[in-house]
Amino acid sequence: MTLVIIIVILALVFDYINGFHDAANSIATVVSTKVLTPFQAVVWAAFFNCVAFFIFKDHAVANTISKTVIKEYITLPVILSGLIAAIFWNLLTWWYGIPSSSSHTLIGGFAGAAITHAMFTKGISISWGKVVESDIILNTIFFIFLAPLIGMGISIFITIVTIMRNVWLRIVIISIATAITFFAFDHFENKKMNETLQKFLKIDKYKKEIKEANEKLAKNPGDAEAINKLATTEEKYNKALPNYEKIKLLIDDYDNLGADKIAKQACKQGLLKDIEASRLKDDVRNANGYLVLEAKAVDNDPVKAEYAVAKEATEKYKEPLKLYLKKEISPDSAYVLLNNIYPISPIFKENVIKKIKTFNIENALKKDIEKADNSVVVWGIVFTALLFCLIYIYVEKIKTPTAFTVAKMFKKLQLFSSAAFSIGHGGNDAQKVMGIIGAALIASGSIQNFADLPNWVPISCYLAIGLGTMSGGWKIVKTMGTKITKVTPLEGVAAETAGAFTLFFTGQMGIPVSTTHTITGSIIGVGATKRLSAVRWGVTINLLWAWILTIPVSALLAGLVYLISTFFI
Repeated sequence: MTLVIIIVILALVFDYINGFHDAANSIATVVSTKVLTPFQAVVWAAFFNCVAFFIFKDHAVANTISKTVIKEYITLPVILSGLIAAIFWNLLTWWYGIPSSSSHTLIGGFAGAAITHAMFTKGISISWGKVVESDIILNTIFFIFLAPLIGMGISIFITIVTIMRNVWLRIVIISIATAITFFAFDHFENKKMNETLQKFLKIDKYKKEIKEANEKLAKNPGDAEAINKLATTEEKYNKALPNYEKIKLLIDDYDNLGADKIAKQACKQGLLKDIEASRLKDDVRNANGYLVLEAKAVDNDPVKAEYAVAKEATEKYKEPLKLYLKKEISPDSAYVLLNNIYPISPIFKENVIKKIKTFNIENALKKDIEKADNSVVVWGIVFTALLFCLIYIYVEKIKTPTAFTVAKMFKKLQLFSSAAFSIGHGGNDAQKVMGIIGAALIASGSIQNFADLPNWVPISCYLAIGLGTMSGGWKIVKTMGTKITKVTPLEGVAAETAGAFTLFFTGQMGIPVSTTHTITGSIIGVGATKRLSAVRWGVTINLLWAWILTIPVSALLAGLVYLISTFFI
């Protein structure tokens, strides 16, 4: 438990450093255009970093980070080593005024420590693809280049549209772009809800087990255990699939029904009956310290044997729980039967009975569906587009436009665009630390999965990044605000809006992109709109090298820290 506390404290320290290291992302343009003073800007950005807590319900980015490393190789020393390496790299790049990615140094550190741990325990020949989720790492690397390009493209588009002389044509283009965005985010919402439903009904788990069984059979066609596992899992999968298809139809009509009605109808139609006892079984055995046992079994052979017994025995919990769910026995009677199957520790007795009494499959489905609802973000984008259009009409049609009134308009709009980017920054970067703390709590056996993350984790992460932002990061502000290109209020609005949209867009997909890369690409875009020579490409190339080196250097540092830590932990 001491090591968990140390990890949580270091994670929040990293979050704080992330705040002042990446403060430049949120405030560089608004300071360089003199819309706000440096002090006003950091307070403004810090406030909206924290506002993100109330906007992002589905912590998709945090969930992605927590799954970067395959569960077998997530240990507390691995997480600790990754954090120390990430903190060191962040401080080093901050000292030299290099706007590197806090996100990527965290991912690189986490992955590097895990690979070193795997080589240390399994042998140097182990493939890295068996230690980390290669899809997550490859997506992250891919978006090192794609995120700034997206930001650049959007900022160029916004700048060109904004300087159009025909205000009505400008509004038509904004309306079309907003409509496309609306439907794109609606698609993301529906996709996420379907993924959530698959996880809820264990469809994703069955698919993975079927794939693993088939891989074993491909190597050894006569593997009796694999044959039996494949048959059992396929039976469960085929049983769950019709229920999934029926609930999916309800989710497709989410805008009309809402999470409450979907859950009620699914429950009323009996579509959750097959999974009910299984989910309650998971809750009960986890309340009995099962996760602590699982975490300790990773690198302890005697505990591994005990865990194997517990895993097999607790599967039989389902039978008495089915009787309880049918109201044929009381919670206390269910507890007695469970205790006879596999002993429940006296210290966990109250927790187990509470889990049994409070379990409600309908509410569980409702909460999971609601987490994927992105309506706050979508309507926020629609409101922003409408606000921009009304301001354009007022300044250019109702009032007589002058250079002074137009400049004043963009200075005011930059307050909104910088706030939007700060919300995206808070929602994206604070979630990454949530993912690391979540991984630590899972590894220590404190929670079952990321869905069980305690409320204090997101609250403390958002507060830490907000306080860090208030501390400022003036060396990087200078690089971002003046060295790349000279930014006007109009261009500041375009860059920040483009950066915010990119963060919201990638956040919906659960991709941990760099806010640094995103805003840099957006700033380059507005500079290139004037002329290519307006961008100081020498500075940009130096930044690109820092971006490319961040993940491998952080991974090597974390590996070194892990090797050193083995002598002390």
